[in-house]
Amino acid sequence: MTDDDGSSETPQIRLARKLNLLLDLYEAEGSEALTYPEINRHMIKRGTPLSRSRWAYMRSGDSSLATDPVLLRNLAEFFGVDRHYLLDDVGEIPKLVEAQLELLRALRESRVRNFAARQLQGISPETLMKLRQVIDERQRAQGADDAGSNQS
Repeated sequence: MTDDDGSSETPQIRLARKLNLLLDLYEAEGSEALTYPEINRHMIKRGTPLSRSRWAYMRSGDSSLATDPVLLRNLAEFFGVDRHYLLDDVGEIPKLVEAQLELLRALRESRVRNFAARQLQGISPETLMKLRQVIDERQRAQGADDAGSNQS
């Protein structure tokens, strides 16, 4: 199966990508790593138990066993995304997940800034501004390098 953009991502791989993205978002929002037993407890409460091996296959994209719409809706509910997110066989990221990704980026930047602020206490404001300029220039250069390599 191919998408309009020419990729050959299978529905199983697309589902695995979505599940792993949701797991990353869960952890990035300050929670500890999500464990299989936590997920399975929720699934059992909803009447859709999830075996450890099926969960592993779903996350790796190695199985066609992940087609139960009730299970997928319950997983979406567990992660707090639209109930159709895991059911839709499209590569598009829904607005909620896109917003969560933006929040994740902002949180990461904030953590880095907070860490730097703690480490750089006692440094003059002028020096801090110069450091910020160097970091911003480096990020712009990296962005330009990344854009150039994507075009080739």
